[in-house]
Amino acid sequence: MENKSRTVLITGASRGIGKATAIKLASMNHNLAINYNSHKDEADEVVAEIKKLGGNAISIQGNVKDKNDCENIIKTTEDKFGTVEILINNAGVISDSLLLRMKDEDFEHTMQTNMYGTFYCTHRVIQSMVKNRWGRIINISSVVGIRGNIGQSNYAASKSAIHGFSKSIAKEVATRGITVNVVAPGYVKTATSDVLSEKMKETVKSWIPMGRFGEIEEIVPIIVFLTSDEAKYITGEIIRVDGGMAI
Repeated sequence: MENKSRTVLITGASRGIGKATAIKLASMNHNLAINYNSHKDEADEVVAEIKKLGGNAISIQGNVKDKNDCENIIKTTEDKFGTVEILINNAGVISDSLLLRMKDEDFEHTMQTNMYGTFYCTHRVIQSMVKNRWGRIINISSVVGIRGNIGQSNYAASKSAIHGFSKSIAKEVATRGITVNVVAPGYVKTATSDVLSEKMKETVKSWIPMGRFGEIEEIVPIIVFLTSDEAKYITGEIIRVDGGMAI
């Protein structure tokens, strides 16, 4: 895929899927803004790795559930690299609990980070994308937002909300050269899944037709493709990368 250099902002890019996506896009000569909330050292390491490969990147602290932080994240990106042309809303949190035991703050924190953060960042960049008649927005969701999961009503609600949000925005900006898509991974080998007990991991694998967790390297190519000119006729899609879990 041969495309011109673009300005890319990835939220929650200090680890996992966000990190791997950032490094891959930087290798394609894009300028990367690496957002993080609390993992500064890891974010700085991502920037260092990109620069070692000859790419351009900066790290920006900010909690996406805070509108002012989102404004600062994007303004800092613009000051360094220019208008955000590719936005990947990757930041997210999990606060699992059965609904009977769920605290208000667990629901609110999850919704504010996962859904509000996606809204704040998208709302902030969409105007310049419309003006320039080009843009790519990729929202990272979860298969849980499609099929639900016991103990994750807040998480499932936040990810399902992203699906409806993305489809609606995709319709609004489809004639402006902007695509809006969702990538919904299943269970992937990341720091989040590592905390599961071995018994729980085996249970989860029994839900997956392929019988295994996904690898980060199996998610990144889909995200990268959706940022490209080759994907310009794809919009409003929810692309599952889940080993068949939601069939």
